[in-house]
Amino acid sequence: MAGFRMHMTVSTATGLVYGVAATKAAGFDPQASCLAAGLTAVGGMLPDLDSDSGRPVRELSALAGVIIPLLLIPRMMAAGLTHEGVLAALGVAYLAVRYGMAQVIRRLSVHRGMFHSIPAMLIAGLIVYLEYSSPDRGIRLLLAVGIMLGFLSHLILDEIYAVDFNGVRLRFNQFAGSAVKFFSPSWRATAACYGLLGTLGFTAWVDYKSHPIETWQLPAPVRQALSGGTTPAPAAIGSRVEPATPAKTEPRR
Repeated sequence: MAGFRMHMTVSTATGLVYGVAATKAAGFDPQASCLAAGLTAVGGMLPDLDSDSGRPVRELSALAGVIIPLLLIPRMMAAGLTHEGVLAALGVAYLAVRYGMAQVIRRLSVHRGMFHSIPAMLIAGLIVYLEYSSPDRGIRLLLAVGIMLGFLSHLILDEIYAVDFNGVRLRFNQFAGSAVKFFSPSWRATAACYGLLGTLGFTAWVDYKSHPIETWQLPAPVRQALSGGTTPAPAAIGSRVEPATPAKTEPRR
C-alpha cells in the first residue's frame, strides 16, 4: 500500500499538471488554476481520513480545517456578514472541522471502507462545487474536477501498490480491489454513501436547471470543446449587440 508521503507527492504533481493545463489549454485565469492545483493536491490525501494511524488524520483534519472555511468566505460575504463576523465564523468552522469532523470520521469509518471508493470521489467533487459560492460556475466546475482528480490518483496508486510484480507473474495482495470500488461489505456504509451522493447530486441538478451551461462564463476553448467548435459563444450579459449591417448593392444601370 502506498504511503502518505507518496500519495502527497503524486497528487501534488497531478495538481501542477492540471493547473498548467487549465491555464494554457483551457484558458482559465491563472489564479483560479492555482487554486484548482492546490485542491487537486489536497484531494489526493482525502481517502486517508479513514486511516488507522494517527498521522494522516491529524494532517488532513488540520488542512481541512483551513481549506473548508476559506472556501466558505464568498458565501459568508454574500450573506452580508461584517468583517468581524466573517473572522468569527472562520474560527468556529476551523474548530468544528479540525476537531469535530475528525472524531466523527474516526468513529464511523473503517480503513479502506467507502472512503476509498468512486462514490466518495464524486461526493468530494460535489461538495466543492456546491460549497464554493461563485456566479462563475466554470470555476466551480474546475475546482470540483481538480479535487476529484487528486482523489482518483490516490485510489489508482493504492491499486498499483496492491499488485506485486514478480517476473512475468502478477500477484495481488490483500488490498487489491479495495480502493477503486463502488460498494463495501457494509451495506449500511454503502447505503449512507449513496444516500449522500444522491442528495448532493440532486442539489447540483437543481442548480444546473436554474443556470444551464449555456449561461456559464466559460473560457473560449472550453466552450468550443463543449459545443463541438460549431456554436458561437453567446454574448456576455449586459453587452450590446450591434444590428447587422445590410450589404451594399450596386445600383442598376
